[in-house]
Amino acid sequence: MNPEKLTIKIDEMTTADVDGIFEIEKASYGEHHWSKDSFYSEVSNNIARYYVAKDNNNNVLGYIGSWFIIDEAHITNVSVSPDIRKKSVGEALLAYLIKQCYKEKIKYITLEVRISNEPAIKLYEKYQFKSLGTRKNYYQDNNEDALIMWTENIFWDKFKLKFEEQTTKLNSRINIK
Repeated sequence: MNPEKLTIKIDEMTTADVDGIFEIEKASYGEHHWSKDSFYSEVSNNIARYYVAKDNNNNVLGYIGSWFIIDEAHITNVSVSPDIRKKSVGEALLAYLIKQCYKEKIKYITLEVRISNEPAIKLYEKYQFKSLGTRKNYYQDNNEDALIMWTENIFWDKFKLKFEEQTTKLNSRINIK
């Protein structure tokens, strides 16, 4: 492992992680953030899959949440602490979620993202999400539209090859335990 690269570990979210997640949530979304109760309820939600990135001191750096329904995963939220952004943590969380989709035989992944959130859109496009329309006035804070994005079947060879290529590049930038 390259000691100059950030080292993180990714685990399933537990109730012990909620305080750290909530601080990132508030910093990322202002007054329109999820409540702590929302995250606590996701811990016991049978369809929810939430994963947390932590540093070596067990500090929460970011999280990704999704719902697995039949053969589809819907990403509900993703956020990284503002002081650690642009260090591949969000990408590591997305790649981890995709790996979990493979394990649970999830074929398709979908999400909504603000049309103004170009860095997130570029990340999703890197992982083969495609825009399939918009949801008008989706975000309550400013009535911004949401871009609806989907993957093709992640078990198709084309997707798997590109995913392997992207995760190889990711692993050259960040250490993931």
